[in-house]
Amino acid sequence: MEQLRQTLSDLLVKAQGSWGVVVEDLDHGTRFEHRAEESFIAESVIKVPIMAAVYAAADQGQFTMDDRLSLRKEDLVKGSGLLYTLSPGLKLTIRELVTLMIIQSDNTATNVLIDLVGKEQIDQTMYELGMQQSKYSRKLMIYPVDISENNTITACDVSRMLGGLATSKFLSHRSCEEMIGIMKKQQVRNGLPSLLPSPEDETDWEIACKSGWDTGRQHDVGVLYVGDRRFSIVALSQDVQAEAALDVLGQLGKEVYEYAKGSPRS
Repeated sequence: MEQLRQTLSDLLVKAQGSWGVVVEDLDHGTRFEHRAEESFIAESVIKVPIMAAVYAAADQGQFTMDDRLSLRKEDLVKGSGLLYTLSPGLKLTIRELVTLMIIQSDNTATNVLIDLVGKEQIDQTMYELGMQQSKYSRKLMIYPVDISENNTITACDVSRMLGGLATSKFLSHRSCEEMIGIMKKQQVRNGLPSLLPSPEDETDWEIACKSGWDTGRQHDVGVLYVGDRRFSIVALSQDVQAEAALDVLGQLGKEVYEYAKGSPRS
């Protein structure tokens, strides 16, 4: 993996802004780290541990993923997603809300799910996923006067979380498989997967990913499957311009893909 480490290091040295990156071969255990312990505002990457908290509560019997919830007028918040454009009273299953939260980064779906499971469940889930240096503080697109803290993450914590989901070490194999399956349906693909071969040209890869962004920040995290190999990739950035950061994310994904294609398994 030394050549990949050097390539990624060179890429990040030239990159604008600050980056926290972890790439891990989930089958072999080798990894690359760059400022892995640095804290970043989480943006929508926080939606992955929220998804895990929902599945944990379902595994505990608090509800089933097929239970339906009604949208309330007070639930509707703007930003990513489309639910805020629809009418209150619409009923969706919890699984459908999770899917919209992940593949469209829907903020309304996210806040409904946060209300469903509560902060304590999210905190406990993050602890169980090994995210001790990360913190959930508040809902999205809502700024209570008594909560000034941001949701925060580190690349190291997110890497542990992704590894737990990809290797089914959190909850049941079925739950982990379903969460990874939802992430594979991601519709926002302008980061890590953006320079990978098109499915028409190459069918040997899949990626289960989730991005997050705001002015000056551009994140993407996921599990890249190439043949029978699995790599977790976490890339968090701040003090960046979107176009340049998205190019770096695409290069990161491409370099890991090419390494997976060309290197021996062990």
